[in-house]
Amino acid sequence: MGTRDELLEAVAARYRSATRTEKGRILTEFAEIAGYHRNHAGRLLRREHAVDRSQPRPRRRVYNGAVREALGVLWEMADRICGKRLLLCNRAIGTACLTLGR
Repeated sequence: MGTRDELLEAVAARYRSATRTEKGRILTEFAEIAGYHRNHAGRLLRREHAVDRSQPRPRRRVYNGAVREALGVLWEMADRICGKRLLLCNRAIGTACLTLGR
């Protein structure tokens, strides 16, 4: 992605100081060269600062087998409700499981 970033830096300075008609031409040219959709290219050119992509995004949470099985039991006990509602009633169901010995 280094070449696209370098191209963006070079074109963004010219884009910011251009008139409205010149901005349209610069935007079309940049979108074709970089391979971006025109709307995305416009957002990139209007952005004030570059996004730091040196660090990867945090990974998604992955539950181990025991936690996944426990969540499955809780989900079944809650009559297969959606995740948002399951999160809200997890504590009550978990307490009920402990008292019932499951």
